[in-house]
Amino acid sequence: MPNPSGPYHHGDLRAGCLRAARELLEEDGSAGLSLRAVARRAGVSPTAPYRHYADREALLSAVAAEGYAELAGFLAAAHPAPATPDDLAAVGVAYVRFALAHPALFRVMFAEPCDPADEERAAATAAVSAYVTTLVQHAFPGAADPDALATAVWALVHGLAFLHLDGKLDAADPDAVDARVRAAVRAALTTAGPDGT
Repeated sequence: MPNPSGPYHHGDLRAGCLRAARELLEEDGSAGLSLRAVARRAGVSPTAPYRHYADREALLSAVAAEGYAELAGFLAAAHPAPATPDDLAAVGVAYVRFALAHPALFRVMFAEPCDPADEERAAATAAVSAYVTTLVQHAFPGAADPDALATAVWALVHGLAFLHLDGKLDAADPDAVDARVRAAVRAALTTAGPDGT
């Protein structure tokens, strides 16, 4: 471990702290995550993380922002140009898959308190929200209220993600999870219809 009183040479401290935080999250969840634990994992002095993060909440906000960016990329890779309700269902499946593949990160993104004034996190959240709205507008060009429909679709797949994460729905068989999510999205969109009726 570097000498706290000596010169500091770590390279990209911010990235090192984020990497250490992600590793700790995957191992133990967020309960044991602290700036001290991150410093130990990153091999830096206990005060070094404070150069980029004022407190634990600021660190969690940075982790959440990174997660939102990864989620956006994951969703875009699932279907590069979704234009139908079936395409929308495929993106819903990708959303739930992301949550199941990165449960600790997903919980930090959506269940941990984070600094709402954090510009990076706010921009990342807005990007995911805009992506979902664009999907719905392409899949349902005649929707009476595309923003409301986008919120409903996001809420549906988000709820399905947490139901699987929390063990309320069985997540043991990935194919069964995919089929369940597709069926739920199709059922909701078919029942509601593009005009919300």
